[in-house]
Amino acid sequence: MSRFQFTIHATDGKARQGTIAMQRGEIRTPAFMPVGTAATVKAVKPQDVRASGADILLGNTYHLMLRPTAERVHKLGGLHKFMGWDRPILTDSGGYQVMSLSELTKRSEEGIVFKSHLDGTRHMLSPERSMEIQRLLGSNIVMAFDELVPTTSTREVQAAAMERSMRWAKRSRDGFDSGGEHAANNALFGIQQGALDEGLRKSSADALLDIGFDGYAIGGLAVGEGQEAMFGVLDYAPGQLDAAKPRYLMGVGKPDDIVGAVERGVDMFDCVLPTRSGRTGQAFTRQGPINIRNARFAEDEGPLDPACACPTCTGWSRAYIHHLVRAGEILGAMLMTEHNLWFYQQLMADLRGAIGESRLTAFADDFRARYRGAAEKV
Repeated sequence: MSRFQFTIHATDGKARQGTIAMQRGEIRTPAFMPVGTAATVKAVKPQDVRASGADILLGNTYHLMLRPTAERVHKLGGLHKFMGWDRPILTDSGGYQVMSLSELTKRSEEGIVFKSHLDGTRHMLSPERSMEIQRLLGSNIVMAFDELVPTTSTREVQAAAMERSMRWAKRSRDGFDSGGEHAANNALFGIQQGALDEGLRKSSADALLDIGFDGYAIGGLAVGEGQEAMFGVLDYAPGQLDAAKPRYLMGVGKPDDIVGAVERGVDMFDCVLPTRSGRTGQAFTRQGPINIRNARFAEDEGPLDPACACPTCTGWSRAYIHHLVRAGEILGAMLMTEHNLWFYQQLMADLRGAIGESRLTAFADDFRARYRGAAEKV
């Protein structure tokens, strides 16, 4: 099996359907990666995540470096063995969490000094340290270390952060390449920045292409700018990147966000939404999201989604799950999360099928009409 090979099998407009081949298995694209922040997809066993259709998981550098530490995970055999998942794992670089979870940070050209949100201890995260942590974890797709600033920042601030991120991208490339056997068997993705500015995005893309990566992420979106603004960037950003490499939209998103992004040429996604929503009582269905806590489900004997073949929908009623969630029973979170993961993976399978059969526009229009139509908005 090759270290990393992306093959495009079909296209429909800008959308692509393909496969990423890695030593730990193939990843069918467009792909959705469930988020296993702290070496676990919350409320679901790894084998059940795989049963939902997931080919790859996401782990988080920031959280794992603080607890249980990358060094401990490495000592215990690496992240795959530690969490019981033998297929590919992508790890993010930790930069986003440093800036969103840490109250006190000090940014410099070297990196970011921050206080742990757990116990207040001080840490330094730099491109080199991020590469080291991801190598210790045994990550299969490593993300370059970058600097994120709000889309509401001035263009001057956005430009400075993008330019620093590109310098950090080169240091990430060098740090990854110095990783010996790990570098020889795994992949590194660069991250495009530039907020909502097409010119900054183009400069970022050019810098990344000059360095050279196995894949390219579109960063700095899904941070409050709204779907219209995000799609505005996605109308041009994927086309600025290498068409022969995978394109990964970080932190996205809602089902209709994913459909629109696939139409615009994105291949990979991750988001906490299906798992977090499951734990708080929100179920995704073909007719839109529902809040299972609502009283109208107390005696509803139907499944969460009549069109879903997941174990939750084939085994338990809305009434029972309503009872579990209202009672605070752990099984409620488990069943809801399992269903939501199946929903997302079925959506990706449907998108792959539609692209392969050149009917993506019809599928996307029908999906949006049903999902946004008579849906209960929560």
